[in-house]
Amino acid sequence: MNSRWLALAVLTIARVSLGFQFQSLAALFPLLRQDFTMSYADLGFLMGLYMSPGIVLAIPGGLLGRRFGDKRMVCIGLALMTLGGVLMGRADTYTVMLVGRLLAGVGAILLAVLMSKMITDWFAGREIVLAMAIFVNSFPIGIGLALAILGPLGDFYGWRTAEYATSALTLICLVLVSFICPRHPNDSGAGMPTADAAFLSSREIALVCVAGAIWGVYNGTHSIILSFTPVLLAGAGVSIGVAGFLLGLSNWLVVLSVLVGGIVAQRWGHASLIMLVSSALWCICLFALPSVDPAVPLIAIGLLQGLPVGIILALPVAVLRPQSRAMGMGLFFTCLYIGHTALPPISGGLQDLTHENSTSLYFAGSLVLLMTVLFAVFRLLQKQALPAVSPAAARGANVL
Repeated sequence: MNSRWLALAVLTIARVSLGFQFQSLAALFPLLRQDFTMSYADLGFLMGLYMSPGIVLAIPGGLLGRRFGDKRMVCIGLALMTLGGVLMGRADTYTVMLVGRLLAGVGAILLAVLMSKMITDWFAGREIVLAMAIFVNSFPIGIGLALAILGPLGDFYGWRTAEYATSALTLICLVLVSFICPRHPNDSGAGMPTADAAFLSSREIALVCVAGAIWGVYNGTHSIILSFTPVLLAGAGVSIGVAGFLLGLSNWLVVLSVLVGGIVAQRWGHASLIMLVSSALWCICLFALPSVDPAVPLIAIGLLQGLPVGIILALPVAVLRPQSRAMGMGLFFTCLYIGHTALPPISGGLQDLTHENSTSLYFAGSLVLLMTVLFAVFRLLQKQALPAVSPAAARGANVL
């Protein structure tokens, strides 16, 4: 197998393990509540905690890879995820669970930041669009596997065994990355960025922060749906197995709709219209979910939710100059992790306050509306003045 495709295959599997471990708590929450006194706010906090290290590690994570080597730092990240999963499986107090979740989250951030850079190194100027589409979809695939596997596994063998299963997968990925994934010639681990590469203009900072806020709201909303929809379904008398199947089906449809959205935006254009229509319909489905048969809106959400992903990911590419792209993408991911960390616990707190299982879904629907407002703000700022980008970057902004 060609080296770059082998690298893509191994790194994609590794990113699947990230989604698998991230979703483990929500998939097992009904069982965890039997052993721990946990509120919905506690669940939201633990879900957000997994991504919280990205607030401080997204920018320096790339510098660590440049200094010590991307592949070496990814292996360290997988080792931390393995250890964190073991700690969670052995936890007998909420505090130990917090430590395990945070440790795994640190490793997950190293993977998320550095593996994207590794894929870019291997496929720059080649099949970069196809490679990134495959790679980005690996996270929801991991989430779908967690929803399908961990709930039934926890029912039969206990939630601790299910948590150990997440560590087993990250350990397998550690072996694969260490011994099978090829090292790119650029991954020497001996360089440091120049001062010019770290420079961002004030307009780039503003535009990238708005784009990152959109992506943070999107992912925070997705996390809320995955975290609290099982609670809503359980309150409606749906079994954990059926709830996992419905959420898993919706998540697999998101994987499909990400690819469809990217193809449609590339061939047809009209990115703003696609963003507006898909978000509006997604919002309607979220508001309808608590009061109708859950199967139909969950399937519709899966078909709609992935359509704007490529458009959102293309926003920073369209406004960053080549020499500022590394630091700009670090800022973009920092904004992502702020939203990803803050929104689930806010949703859980609101649900505890109102004592209504539907509160989190209404909050998620409101966030989708906020996302469209932020998108309009981005377009307005973009029209005022646009940084000079290369023709290749401009073309890539339409297809990523």
